[in-house]
Amino acid sequence: MGTDRPRLDAHLPLRRVEFHILLSLAAGERHGYGIIQDIEARGETSVPDVGTMYRALARMVEAGLIQASARRPAPDTDDERRNYYRITSAGLRVARAEAQRLGALMRAAR
Repeated sequence: MGTDRPRLDAHLPLRRVEFHILLSLAAGERHGYGIIQDIEARGETSVPDVGTMYRALARMVEAGLIQASARRPAPDTDDERRNYYRITSAGLRVARAEAQRLGALMRAAR
């Protein structure tokens, strides 16, 4: 991980919405609104609006933290207009680094 550190640090600190997206996608592929629903289900009080969500998704695809997923649910349970996303290995490393950064911050605050 030593050689990855500079590349990871380039993404840190993450914006709050970006960290929530990575947490959501670490659990499995989702579409944008599904990510918003997952954030709400985790009890987050500040849930991003749709515009904020899709701008963040576009930034994160560009950065290589997430990517569009070609896998789709069964047609009878899917809406073809939905775009599904998945976390990349780089996105998973960045999410872990951000969690460590936040953990260190919390320890320092105590």
